[in-house]
Amino acid sequence: MGFKDILMNLPEVKAPSQKKLAFKEKLKWTGITLVLFFVLGLVPLFGLGQNALQQFEFLSVIMAAKFGSIISLGIGPLVTASIVLQLLNGSGLLKFDLQSAEGKRFFQGLQKLLALVFILFEGFIYVFMGGLAPPAELVGTSLFFTLELLLVFQLFIGGILIMFMDEVVSKWGFGSGLSLFIAAGVSEEIIIRALSPFPSPANPDMPTGAIPALIKSLIGGDPVSAGLMLAAILATAFVFVMSVYVQSMNVEIPLSFGRIRGHSIRWPLNFLYTSNIPVILVAALLANVQLWARLLERWGHPILGTFSGNSPASGFVFWLHSPNIVEKIITGSFTWSNIGQTGIYMVFMMIGSVVFAYFWVQTSGMDARSQAKNILNSGLQIPGFRNDPRVLENILNRYIMPLTVMGGLTVGLLASVADVAGALSRGTGILLAVMIIYKLYEEIAKQHMMDMHPMLRRFMGG
Repeated sequence: MGFKDILMNLPEVKAPSQKKLAFKEKLKWTGITLVLFFVLGLVPLFGLGQNALQQFEFLSVIMAAKFGSIISLGIGPLVTASIVLQLLNGSGLLKFDLQSAEGKRFFQGLQKLLALVFILFEGFIYVFMGGLAPPAELVGTSLFFTLELLLVFQLFIGGILIMFMDEVVSKWGFGSGLSLFIAAGVSEEIIIRALSPFPSPANPDMPTGAIPALIKSLIGGDPVSAGLMLAAILATAFVFVMSVYVQSMNVEIPLSFGRIRGHSIRWPLNFLYTSNIPVILVAALLANVQLWARLLERWGHPILGTFSGNSPASGFVFWLHSPNIVEKIITGSFTWSNIGQTGIYMVFMMIGSVVFAYFWVQTSGMDARSQAKNILNSGLQIPGFRNDPRVLENILNRYIMPLTVMGGLTVGLLASVADVAGALSRGTGILLAVMIIYKLYEEIAKQHMMDMHPMLRRFMGG
């Protein structure tokens, strides 16, 4: 059996035999997978003694990971595999025929194999570089090494479970499993940080939730704390509103049926053409850089920078870290270097989103050529133009490439603004959660409005 045959026959979740699943069926599998995700996040790693990754809680949200649990790797290996293949394909080092069914299957198989490699690789890195390690008192014993291998094995199992859960949602549920896991983690964090009345671990005198903390600060006459809580709430609300607004914007291209006179439709192209994918990839890239920097520093080679507590203090990671500029202004700790750090971070987020948006368009069948082929296969054409794929491709390019660039810039800007404004969760996480839920709403409303419960149909606007 050759390498190509192996890729074509990797284990996968079987797709449903029927072309369209019922709403209840999709809802069932999405709910089961989501509950399983939360349950796995509560399963601790057997033999774990040192969890140096706890301080990266903000990264765990973006990576849909629960550090210290069996799903400590989260979606990181899967997204990293996607990034690597996109970079190889976009740079021309590897070429994939994504127009044919066999070519797409080969690409998906290679991506799955690469994901398995990254799951194992990152598992070894997390454990053997001290991120997740056995108890320190066992260092130098054979039991310590045995527990290290056991931790890697558990992380590998967790990574495979996440991979197959993603396939279950993609084939049997709503949307993408990776997106669903991110939205679930972000929503959980926002609810806790907005409403929780329990004492904060960092400051036991204040509630964890911003709203209870704001009320307590106002009653106690603490304007600084009240200002910080209000700024966090307003920043979160701003990103929510702007995300929904830009998500609803689209450009409509008029199309007509070639053989039926008088009948026409409009082909919508979203302003955020690549949706939340670019910012997921940039966030995952930054998460990997931060993790590597911290692990390299612990190993005695701080080539990517150093940390002071939980925050980057110098080097490459310092300039790619978002300072809470609003908090620094309110507390009086603002320095001019914060402006440079903020500017570099925002520019990196925006340019990175544009780059990944372009690569995603080229590798996911969203480019002008693929869209022109889909339109012509549907029996549609643009009125007043020849029914030629090359002509249609040129016309679509006038819309798709500007939307790709502008959409990438917009999502990068919104995410970075929320980060530097100190929102209740990472700006990337809030943006992702809003866009994922909005997309989920659109998909359900479009495909299943007629077969859902009447009360739910009214809630969805049907």
